[in-house]
Amino acid sequence: MSQAAHRDVIVAGAGVAGLSAAVALAQAGACVTLLERRPYIGGRAYSYEHPALEETIDSQHVVLGCCTNILDLARQAGMADTIRWYDELVFLEPNGRRSLLRPGSLPAPSHQTMSFLRAPMLNLADKAAIASGLLRFLRGYPADDSESFASWLKRTGQTERAIRHFWEPVVVGALNDSFERCSVKYAGKVFHESFLRSPEAGRLGVPAAPLTEFFAPIVSLAERHSVDVRVKTGVEALQRTADGRWSVQAAGTAFSADSVVLATDFKQTRSLLSSLESSEEERARMAAGFDQFVPAPITTIHLWYDRDVTGLDHAVLLDTRIQWVFVKSRIRRWPVERGCYLELVISASWPELEMGREEILASAIAEFETFFPAAREAKLVKTGVLKEARATFSVTPGLDRYRPQQTTRWPGLFVAGDWTATEWPSTMEGAVRSGRLAAGAVVGDRLRFMAPELPATGLMKLF
Repeated sequence: MSQAAHRDVIVAGAGVAGLSAAVALAQAGACVTLLERRPYIGGRAYSYEHPALEETIDSQHVVLGCCTNILDLARQAGMADTIRWYDELVFLEPNGRRSLLRPGSLPAPSHQTMSFLRAPMLNLADKAAIASGLLRFLRGYPADDSESFASWLKRTGQTERAIRHFWEPVVVGALNDSFERCSVKYAGKVFHESFLRSPEAGRLGVPAAPLTEFFAPIVSLAERHSVDVRVKTGVEALQRTADGRWSVQAAGTAFSADSVVLATDFKQTRSLLSSLESSEEERARMAAGFDQFVPAPITTIHLWYDRDVTGLDHAVLLDTRIQWVFVKSRIRRWPVERGCYLELVISASWPELEMGREEILASAIAEFETFFPAAREAKLVKTGVLKEARATFSVTPGLDRYRPQQTTRWPGLFVAGDWTATEWPSTMEGAVRSGRLAAGAVVGDRLRFMAPELPATGLMKLF
């Protein structure tokens, strides 16, 4: 086993959390080595060349205007212009009826009121129930995460159609789970930040490039600050040495550092931390905490047509298994002659994990054609299905007590990842926040690298 040079900090994992931690620490003057077991960066936010399709595919990720930390990192990396921004959400019913939610001239929190009142997907009783529910999030959202969103919907008297046409597409799409398995705290955060805080906070941003390509400028930013980035170098073991430093074994090399940031998923982090515990009792106690984290799947269906069949860049699909359609050829501004490439997103897709490719495709295409009949007349050139069994973690009621701080009980050892204590659900923004919080913990100033929150506007400033 070769011996690498001593480093100030080793960051294990080049996903979004690890990248953000490495950049922050390097900018602060630390000598940083970033280790990644995969041959690519981005972690779960990645894209790859599909050998049979000869296309680069990924699972669609989005940001909102309120995601201040990932947007700050994008600005630093010079990639802000690779995000396509939208102020309008289109909700489609199978009968072709459209409802648009977009900001108007009224101040926040009423900036979407006029389009909401005109939305045909809801009747007056539905809108009254939704308005009453949103009012409960004006001042924020519960600090306690013990109540499920299913309980909240029942307690606040939400109508059946309000649930199907408003609460469900937003919550399932944002939190990737059912109402019973989402806490009111994080559902409330979604609505407070994206519907009430300000028009800018609720803007939808979609990466206009495949994810690995999208994140490449952040790797370049890290390397400009002398971060030693090593792929195919997964951490196998770590231990604290007699002089108080850390020794990390990865891909046949022993690395030495003053501090280590484990920016790995909760499964790998559990394994590495357990190896440091000195007793079976301590290992069992740690395992019990990590067992509270449940991965949630997302399935995406990729379709290539010979022509545009939607006339839209993206849309929320109602009363169907599919929650979203993203027309990537339009988002990426493909020339018309290149055809139409779109992605259908099925969140909380546990049933699809047990289904075969052809069954998923047949069902998804049939549902898609009810919304966009023009697809029946177009030529379907090729298709793909991507299952991400561990796409996110579920923000189940009561999970907060198990989400660890970025510091650990071992001096010089820190953890990062969207699953750690960030006050955000499983998102790219949560991942960046975790990396920056971990970097702050390393230098002894937890909030040093955090971007300021987006200020409330209009009447929301009063709340």
